[in-house]
Amino acid sequence: MSERVVIVEYDPGWPELFAIERTQIASALRGIALRIDHNGSTAVPDLPAKPIIDIQISVARLHPMDKYRAALERLGYTHVPHPDDWFCPFFHKPAQWPHTHHVHVVELGGSEEKRTLAFRDWLRDHPNDASTYAELKRGLAAQFGAAADQNDYAAAKGDFIERTIAQALAAGYPHEL
Repeated sequence: MSERVVIVEYDPGWPELFAIERTQIASALRGIALRIDHNGSTAVPDLPAKPIIDIQISVARLHPMDKYRAALERLGYTHVPHPDDWFCPFFHKPAQWPHTHHVHVVELGGSEEKRTLAFRDWLRDHPNDASTYAELKRGLAAQFGAAADQNDYAAAKGDFIERTIAQALAAGYPHEL
């Protein structure tokens, strides 16, 4: 079944929803989660987004996944096996659509951790680029319509995201690594 892409206005409650989930994840992954970051569009003030809290968990080693998979499953997350598992395993909650939370697990200090945080920090610091991204997302959601597929929507944003990440990394982003 296709999942409709819905973009909503920024909700100032999203950081609090992240903070609540972060506390639960930190407790469940004590000693395994070395960083837990709010990322994605819900982490950028005033940026419209799909109403899904994106969370990046940084660990020392991605594999074996059993070290963190079982704990995330106890919190209600479902792992989605994918070829990207070698660099960024993905989990969502609840098991069925619509999801409220997405978790991406990355290696601490690795390129995927840096890329994600650089993109987030750049959009936080550059409101014109955030506005351009918002318009792109709205346009793509309208283009795909009711039969939109999350993967197609994500792929259509790819060029903008990659250009922005390259610009951000060249400018010394992310802020906190």
